Parts: sequence; C-alpha cells; structure tokens
Amino acid sequence: MDARGRFAELMGFAVPPAQLEVLGERRLPGYVERRVRFGGREGDVPAFLLVPDGRGPFPGVVAFHQHNSEWHLGKSEVAGRAGDPRQAFGPALARAGVAVLAPDAVGFEDRRRSGPGTEPRKEDGRQHFNEMAYRVVRGDLLTTTVLRDAAAAVSALAAEEVVDGARVGALGHSYGGNVALMLAALDERVRFACASGAACTFRHRMAAGTGLELAHIVPGILELGDLDDLVALIAPRPLLVVSATEDPYSADADAVVGGAAPAWSAHGAAEALEHARYEGGHPMTRERFERIVEWVLYTSSAS
Repeated sequence: MDARGRFAELMGFAVPPAQLEVLGERRLPGYVERRVRFGGREGDVPAFLLVPDGRGPFPGVVAFHQHNSEWHLGKSEVAGRAGDPRQAFGPALARAGVAVLAPDAVGFEDRRRSGPGTEPRKEDGRQHFNEMAYRVVRGDLLTTTVLRDAAAAVSALAAEEVVDGARVGALGHSYGGNVALMLAALDERVRFACASGAACTFRHRMAAGTGLELAHIVPGILELGDLDDLVALIAPRPLLVVSATEDPYSADADAVVGGAAPAWSAHGAAEALEHARYEGGHPMTRERFERIVEWVLYTSSAS
C-alpha cells in the first residue's frame, strides 16, 4: 500500500458519491445563492452553493469555513451572510466566475446538536468536544466524518451541470485550511488547493504547546508521517500555502513547504507549490484574502 493509501486507511477515508438538492435560492449581484444539501457520512450536510451569472461550465471550489471558536458560524460566513467579511470567499469568487460550495462542518452552524441557526449558544464548545468524544468511545474519529463529508462535497459540486468537474479545488483558512490540506492529500479529484493559517506540523505543535483541533486528532498518525508528508501527496497539483510570522497555527510553515517541495520537483512542477508568508498573526487580513482570491481565479482557469 502506498503512502496515500496508508493515511487514508488510518483516517477511515473514502470517496462517496453525492448530489446536491436545492432547497431555495436568491439572486444577488453577479451570482445566484442556492441553499442546498447533500448526503454526507452521517446524514444530510447543509451548504450554500454560489453560482456565477452566465452559462458555464464554471470551475468550482469547495470552501471550508474557519473555527475561531464561533461554532454558530459555518457556511454563512463563507457565503458572506454573517461574520467576518474577510472570510467571505464565496461572493468574491462567484462574482469572478468560480462556483463555490460552502458546507457546514459537524458541530457548526446548522449541524449543532442544539439546533440550526447563526446565534451563539453557551453549550456550543462542549457539544463540539462531544462530537469527538462520542466517536472515540465508539472506536471512530471525528476526522473520518469531516473528511468523508468534504469528499462528498467535491462529489456533489463536480456533478453539477454548470460546473466543470475536472476543475474543482478546495480552500480554507485555519480549521478550513486543515480540511483542505488533508482532503487534497487523500483525494486526487481535488485539482488545486489553498490553505491559510494551517501549515504547522504536529511535532512543532507539541514542542510549542500549541493546541490541536478536535477534528484533526488522529491516533498514531505520526507513525506514518507528519503534515509535510501529507502535503507532499498533493504534488504535482497546484497548492498555495498562506502563513504569517506570528501565527502559532502556521509557525513552521517554511518547514512544511520545504519538506514537501521535493515531491513537486520530482514531477518537474516546482512552480506549482507556492508559499506566501506575511507579517502578522492568525486572523485573515485583506491582503491575504485578495492574494487567495487572485490565486484561485488564476489557477482554476489554468487547470
């Protein structure tokens, strides 16, 4: 079994078929926003699909939301309905001609055990911990559900008539960036990927005392390799890593990119791996947001 197969087996990863069911829509300047759902590992996954004006077929990207201890915000922040406008990748990309699917992860927004909505609730953090804990005592992983749902999102977006299924990528910041990296490493259908605030090895996190997000705790993963080994599996497909000097969650991004770079060079595709490192901390900035949007637009058109 090759490295991708070993990581996939450890994380229980599989690629499921999925199709979008449209529940409603509204027209906005430059695109149509559709409220949709698709079948995930454990039931329906609510999402927003943003479809550019025009005939298509359009390139597509699955945009995974951040964490930020704001469990009441998921797809709505990516779609520009709530939260930080510097996380609203959906409208920026859709208006420029890229179809965007923004799903809720388990424990966020409409997938909270306390019920749907975008209002914060005091039990949100405890419930998110339980999403991991309940699975662990069953011998399961939250990671498995998150990544299978992410793969189902790729299946659903690629199956849309207005989307060019050969030009579907993934992006995300922080929590979403971790999902994008792991998914792209395991799912070769992801033709390009961008991860912001997410390139930090397990070895550095443990040495520095940096926390691990619950959905990315995989028992025994270091027996197979660290994040740089996973990232190397994305080669030779285009990858943009965005990091910042004072961000603990991308503290050793240079080491991650440097460790993975030989995989791109071996394919004669060294230019397809890019690392944009900025001054500052973890939160998304306007400068980084614009760089990501520009890169996705260029890369999706060239894929």
